[in-house]
Amino acid sequence: MAINKYYNITKDNKLVRVKKICPRCGEGVFLSEHKDRLSCGKCGYTEYKSK
Repeated sequence: MAINKYYNITKDNKLVRVKKICPRCGEGVFLSEHKDRLSCGKCGYTEYKSK
């Protein structure tokens, strides 16, 4: 995987996470973005996007 898709570097040389972290799995597991939802591939947690 390309790690540069998950983090950005600010002008202050700090790392900022781009994607949301799974609340069940914790640090290091990101939610994948779909058209209408965010989902975790590890535990199956799903958040639906509001319209």
